[in-house]
Amino acid sequence: MKPFIAPLFENVRKHADTDPVSLHVPGHRGGQAISAVNDSEENDESYIAYYQEIMKLDVTELSSTDDLHHPEGSIQEAQLLAASCFGSEETFFLVGGSTSGNIALLLAICEPGDEIIVQRNVHKSVINGLKLAGAKAIFLTPQYEQRSALAVIPSLQDVERALQQYPDAKGVFLTNPNYYGMGVDLSAYAEAIHRCDKLLVVDEAHGAHYGLHPELPISAIAAGADAVVQSTHKTLPALTMGAMLHVQGERLPRQALRQSLAMIQSSSPSFPILSSLDISRAMIDRFGPSLFAGALEQAASFRSWASEYGSPLEVMDVSTDSDPHTATISYCDPLRIVMYDRSGTLTGFELQKQLEQHGCWAEMADPRHVVLIFGIHISSEHTSRLKEAISAIAMLSKLTLPDDDRARKKPDTPSNSMVHTSDWAERISQPVSFARSIPKHAIQKRISLNEAENYRAAEMVIPYPPGIPVVYPGEKLTRALIDQIARLATAGAKFQGAVDPVMNTIGVYE
Repeated sequence: MKPFIAPLFENVRKHADTDPVSLHVPGHRGGQAISAVNDSEENDESYIAYYQEIMKLDVTELSSTDDLHHPEGSIQEAQLLAASCFGSEETFFLVGGSTSGNIALLLAICEPGDEIIVQRNVHKSVINGLKLAGAKAIFLTPQYEQRSALAVIPSLQDVERALQQYPDAKGVFLTNPNYYGMGVDLSAYAEAIHRCDKLLVVDEAHGAHYGLHPELPISAIAAGADAVVQSTHKTLPALTMGAMLHVQGERLPRQALRQSLAMIQSSSPSFPILSSLDISRAMIDRFGPSLFAGALEQAASFRSWASEYGSPLEVMDVSTDSDPHTATISYCDPLRIVMYDRSGTLTGFELQKQLEQHGCWAEMADPRHVVLIFGIHISSEHTSRLKEAISAIAMLSKLTLPDDDRARKKPDTPSNSMVHTSDWAERISQPVSFARSIPKHAIQKRISLNEAENYRAAEMVIPYPPGIPVVYPGEKLTRALIDQIARLATAGAKFQGAVDPVMNTIGVYE
């Protein structure tokens, strides 16, 4: 008999045996979130038993389990319950994450050659959806939060200008909130877009929990979006790859969406993932806002502690504005803690590694920040361990404040303010074709950046920081774009995606 060898499982088991403090997705937190059921008055342990013995749910399409592509039984009922729970007219379960929802929406909305307005800082699934649909994207440059200089949603004014400039566009595809929990109330965006009788589609991957507690931001579906994709697994107790697509209104072609979902999603979906989506919805229906009360309390407690502690390891503060015409952001997700070392001693990556050495695993890091997610059923013990880790890191790294306490409270100077631009013409691109109209045998060459006007780029140009593409392959290089790249290079930005990291030259198609 062959030995039982499962290296992936063994690595996961070893990690679980370290009793880690989960400050990252997925929302079920290693199965701990289901303990909320055990903490209820009824103490119904049967839910825990089914959830922990997850493989018992790993079945296929049977007469008793329903068909995801043509639901008539339990899946249909679960999706109807989810629509009611999240406030949509119709909800589709996704077993391929938000990626599958983003791609399916673009396939449903766009015929080859159709134009759609898209913010430039999107998830790669949106770019892949544009390629599969053969669509043309009008890219909008994002705004940047004043203190952190992190990219957020494009301004309402830029969206309105783009709609005026490109009246044939099928709609607007936005991402809100960003990875750091920064976002805006999309109500004014929805009103403006709908006045033009266009679609508003939103990648709300990081906001599946929005609207489910009074202290949480409004959801995009409640704000009036026509279609919203949410990664249920990120902040709710669903298994990884479990997501939902919520739709409402008459603008979205529903039958085309069903057909594109059938093309994108597996014909043998994971029933553990589907079941976890249903369990997540059932927990929300069962416990309501109280499901998030503990996490919100712990996050607020940690923020208060970090402010009073006086360490250079600080929780990022941001500027918010409720006016949709002036707001860069109107909220920051209270369940996301963004930390950084104000003294400049530790990068975000180094801080993340040190947290891991103390048993605290962050969601993500960038060159400056670390993102921590306070998920459902996080305890005061977990928060205490995080505090102990922060204290130990500050002491062992000998971190000191750069100035007095007054200086510590001043807003941060954006390290990448060089990417800001006030010229709206530079913030709205000409249509970029993803229809593979450039043959594979098209000749590519490298020329001086200054001589590249009116050529189409053959490479992506991504200044870092902040990591937002300035140019996509196939995009026409205008004088404004060339001047913007040159300014960034002169200011010291490094470029990813391009062969020449200092951008003296650029790859173009003849």
